[in-house]
Amino acid sequence: MTPPKRDFLQIRGLSRDRLQELIEATLRHRALMSAAEDPEHNWDWTAAPRPLAGKIIANCFLEDSTRTRCSFEVAAQRLGATTINLTASGSSTSKGESLADTARTLAAMGVDAIVVRTAASGGAMLVADTVDCPVINAGDGRHEHPTQAILDMAVLSEWFGGIEQLVGKTVCIVGDIANSRVARSATHALTTLGADVRLVGPPTLVPPSLAHLTQRHGTVEVHHHLDAALDGADAIIMLRLQLERAAGGAVANDYRTHFGLTPHRFSNLPATTPILHPGPMNRGVEIDNTAADHATQSFVTEQVGMGVAARMAVLMNLLNPSRLSCWESLTQAVR
Repeated sequence: MTPPKRDFLQIRGLSRDRLQELIEATLRHRALMSAAEDPEHNWDWTAAPRPLAGKIIANCFLEDSTRTRCSFEVAAQRLGATTINLTASGSSTSKGESLADTARTLAAMGVDAIVVRTAASGGAMLVADTVDCPVINAGDGRHEHPTQAILDMAVLSEWFGGIEQLVGKTVCIVGDIANSRVARSATHALTTLGADVRLVGPPTLVPPSLAHLTQRHGTVEVHHHLDAALDGADAIIMLRLQLERAAGGAVANDYRTHFGLTPHRFSNLPATTPILHPGPMNRGVEIDNTAADHATQSFVTEQVGMGVAARMAVLMNLLNPSRLSCWESLTQAVR
């Protein structure tokens, strides 16, 4: 009997066990990357098994992306897979072909998985319903960005000393929540892990209805005053204004004054408060250099590295879950 197809489309509805499994796998991958970057280990990726050798991953990015697209490419190559990369301007969608037909074309070529990024909310699920190979959502419209949530949870877990340490923590997500797929996935992940979330921004970008995003264990509160919301926060995720999704018309000129992580606000934070931002950053708008470049509290660069590890974990989970135990041999290779 053919096993059911495995996709990775959203955090909402994901069990805590599977979420934790992916975070732990991400942290193992990140540890390997750190070892490879450390000259004392005298180890490189050619010494590692290639659990996805022979697999072909189609990266179908119909929206602009640097971090997510490149990290999927690096992740696949680290695991031994081959990638083919499509963009909106370089695919037949620029000629009017539908997303579903593009997916069918890729599947007909025999690719083993499709990674899709699209401006259409629900576009990843449309692709998953169209093809038989696994589909990974790399961000679809205002819906979700699940791999971003995995990497962010891994960063926070590492900072706080373990996944269980997120229980009871308060995390502020600040900015254009209404248009943010990152905020939705992060909120679902945080509340699944038992953290409490404060969604912060102007009423035009953080409507009261967003309080329903809570699931299972944590709580979600909507705040329209940043200084009050930061009081007692254990971590902060800053978001950019989604100008391409018409956020600009809903934001006042004094946005930075009211909702930006300015040097003054940053100086009032405890030194134990990590600052995350999925990028790209609008410096001087939602975040100033003081916070974005801080040596110990800014995790913007760490998020990029963790992003490769998270995408490696998801690819392994979907395409070769039986080889997850290969990390024992990888550990030996590092040593």
